[in-house]
Amino acid sequence: MQTKPFLLASLLLVSLALPLPSCGGSKAQREHTETTEEPRRAPQPFDADSAYSYVASQVAFGPRVPGSVAHTSCASWIEAKLKSWGYVVTLQTFKDKDYFGKEVQGRNIIATRHPEGTGERILLMAHWDTRPVADHDPDTSAQGKAILGADDGASGVGVLLEIARQESLTPRDKAIDFVFFDLEDGGHSQSDETWCLGSTYWATHPHTPSYKARYGILLDMVGAQGARFYWETLSKDVARPTLSTLWGVASQLGWGSYFVQADGGAMTDDHVPVVRHLGIPVVDIINFDPNRPTGFGAHWHRMGDNMNVILKETLQAVGETVRTALHEEL
Repeated sequence: MQTKPFLLASLLLVSLALPLPSCGGSKAQREHTETTEEPRRAPQPFDADSAYSYVASQVAFGPRVPGSVAHTSCASWIEAKLKSWGYVVTLQTFKDKDYFGKEVQGRNIIATRHPEGTGERILLMAHWDTRPVADHDPDTSAQGKAILGADDGASGVGVLLEIARQESLTPRDKAIDFVFFDLEDGGHSQSDETWCLGSTYWATHPHTPSYKARYGILLDMVGAQGARFYWETLSKDVARPTLSTLWGVASQLGWGSYFVQADGGAMTDDHVPVVRHLGIPVVDIINFDPNRPTGFGAHWHRMGDNMNVILKETLQAVGETVRTALHEEL
């Protein structure tokens, strides 16, 4: 993924068409505007040790670059985990170009609970592939190597897998779809169309005809020490009620230092095609701090994106916030 401050211009018609309030505000909103701490609340269960183990298991396969043995093995592992918890799993294969322009087969993994339910659906998403080049590494000799992607890829998947495990143990009326996108991270900085290929394919070829969900939540880079989750621009514009609920719950749970109530930036990320093609309001929870040099963490698209950057507390903050909001607010 990358930051694209001009992204909303291309999506203005989409955001205006959605039945949610658009954002106004000013530059002053970029300042930290966290309010007085609200009373703490009891969280829904979330096991950070379990989520951490799921991150480590993915990293142990090596870089999950499309076309590699590690990629195929990790896909089978994710599928097996979801099936073991009773989910109906759909594998969606498609062909597209990788970072080097070579045709590869991508694989989206979709897990559904209560697939025949007629009630409203909730959509939870992350990407599971890793970047094939460490193009931001300060060591030029390493820039052509694939990254392990402990944070950029594995952390979002790890949190969603733990949420999926917990949800399988919890009676629930609403249907939940977990979608793990492939071919998200093989893009070029000068071409928006080279990013988010799996989510674009799914959004234009959903696994269920005329697919609808009340809202969606995307997790991307949600496991690193020092992570900060600001309000992503498109998320705030098209899904403000969901965004406000998530950040409010985080504050009540004591995770306000992670979920910063201030404007961040506009991301080219997997929520964009879902909003554009399906009209589903999606919140992107992503580690991006506008006060940093690149906005992203120091390990972003570098060889240092390994298990050393993963902090269980960060996984707990995100997983606990999402699960609590799902059950008590959203």
